[in-house]
Amino acid sequence: MLNFALVGCGRIAKRHSELLGLNQIKGATLVAVCDINEDKAKLIGQQFKVPYYTDMDEMMQTTSIDVVSVLTPSGLHAEHVVNLAKFKKHIMVEKPMALTLDDADAMIRACDQNGIKLFVIKQNRFNVPVVKLREALEEGRFGKLVLGTIRVRWCRTQAYYDQDKWRGTWAYDGGVLTNQASHHVDMLEWMLGEVESVFAKSTTALVDIETEDTAVVLLKFKNGALGIVEATTATRPKDLEGSISILGEKGTVEIGGFAVNQMKIWNFIEEQSGDKEVMERYSVNPPNVYGFGHQAYYEHVVDCINNNKQHLVDGLKGRKSLELISAIYESIETGKEVYLRFKPKKCKLGQK
Repeated sequence: MLNFALVGCGRIAKRHSELLGLNQIKGATLVAVCDINEDKAKLIGQQFKVPYYTDMDEMMQTTSIDVVSVLTPSGLHAEHVVNLAKFKKHIMVEKPMALTLDDADAMIRACDQNGIKLFVIKQNRFNVPVVKLREALEEGRFGKLVLGTIRVRWCRTQAYYDQDKWRGTWAYDGGVLTNQASHHVDMLEWMLGEVESVFAKSTTALVDIETEDTAVVLLKFKNGALGIVEATTATRPKDLEGSISILGEKGTVEIGGFAVNQMKIWNFIEEQSGDKEVMERYSVNPPNVYGFGHQAYYEHVVDCINNNKQHLVDGLKGRKSLELISAIYESIETGKEVYLRFKPKKCKLGQK
């Protein structure tokens, strides 16, 4: 049984604490929570009858912990992960792993030096239809890849951003690309491969925040395929979709729903046995935009630690999608096409 602790008891902590505190993860249990806001820590601690702290060092020194999940504002991830690494316990960190590439490098270095695993949470990779899509790609069923598209059309009103001062800021959060759509951007890159260049535009349409609530991005991949990102939190009056489409010379797949959870299209020129059942078998209806992926991700973490397996999204892979998002912001600021493997100059993300 692995003992898990949470650092950060905000909005996303509800999902993590329920999975661990209600014993929904085989081989894992919640043993402590921490937040600088004592009321937030106390609420979750009392709900699941575990100790709560306002100081993470005190928590690590007084409780037997195997893994820490860092769920603090994105702009604080690096500071907290680097600090926690000295306790030599494995670390999970919510997306995005950091807001600057230098911070991501510091996190990777700290975990490597202390001999611990760093898991970057990308739970959508574990969605049932996404796993099936990835399987088809690895089998080469698409042939030459032509176009990949993601659409994140969610609703976040001013009330959402007003919940915490850090929301919608460059220093601690980023906009729709960094926060809500970062899973989907990661997924598109995972499916279509290395990105060659990006060109992007953004706007802040319906809320009063520093960062963008709406963006469109054109991507060119090294294999010749093109990609489109459409991301907004300005959908009204409610969440509409989180989707991905992959088009190739031999087939087309589209996964829709509001959490990349519904197989919409599964068409291949060369049919295989089982294709007719895919539409029914590989769709799920999650209760919210978080989907069911967090449970599968925690199970993956437990398996990796107990059996010393390679994890799907380590620090280097988490850094890769951060570099892509940073390049997108660079393009937005410069108004130019940006080629990957670059040094950010104008990107505002993570700037305090």
